[in-house]
Amino acid sequence: MKQALRTLQPGERTNTEGKAVSNKILLGIPDNEYGLLRPHLQFLDMPHHLSLHEPRAKIEYAYFPNRGMVSLVIVTQEGRSVEVGVLGREGFAGAPSAVGLRRSISREVVQIAGDGFRVGMTALQTVLRSTPQLQALLSRYAVLQGMQVAQTAACNRLHAVEQRLARWLLLAQDRVDSGQLNLTHDFLAMMLGTDRPTVSLAAESMQKKRVIEYTRGAVKILNRKRLEGFACECYGVIQQFNGALLLK
Repeated sequence: MKQALRTLQPGERTNTEGKAVSNKILLGIPDNEYGLLRPHLQFLDMPHHLSLHEPRAKIEYAYFPNRGMVSLVIVTQEGRSVEVGVLGREGFAGAPSAVGLRRSISREVVQIAGDGFRVGMTALQTVLRSTPQLQALLSRYAVLQGMQVAQTAACNRLHAVEQRLARWLLLAQDRVDSGQLNLTHDFLAMMLGTDRPTVSLAAESMQKKRVIEYTRGAVKILNRKRLEGFACECYGVIQQFNGALLLK
């Protein structure tokens, strides 16, 4: 069934097809710079498991999500993987390109479906020559993303699974504006760098305390305030990074 078009508000930004922009970087640049970038914004749906970048492959596009969540995942030679960062409408995928790099060691994959815009690398590099504030925002975000990766690495090594699970659920809810998250224990185990039984025990503990409700393939957040109490300080630190993006 075709989705009804949302009514645009006066002054709201769109691409040339009339698709509304919700990405904070695209909303944070001045009108003249947005006008230069606008013709290159290609709208696309971002379904679950869509791979945006593969490790060590050439970065072809920068992606600016409107909705949903993208994970930065490190994959070892043995095929094991762990999430080292997340992004949503506050950022963009392909951050190394902001500082002239065309490859990355991480996989960037859509973990919660949404939509957004992509821009080809050649077009983006051309536009950046005439858009200093966009260049500054992208470079700032690349640095902040590196700080998030460092914080997540410390969290995965030093904090209990229950704390890490709470941190992840809070970050996910912030990016999808919903307390209902379609996730499996196997998926959460992979993201947190642990095994399924360990994640199951942590989820069951939270469920008994009526913080979350877990059904097959979905987690529902029942009490956001109590979930924040389960999380370690890493959640607040990462949110501070995100909040610093558009500060003058």
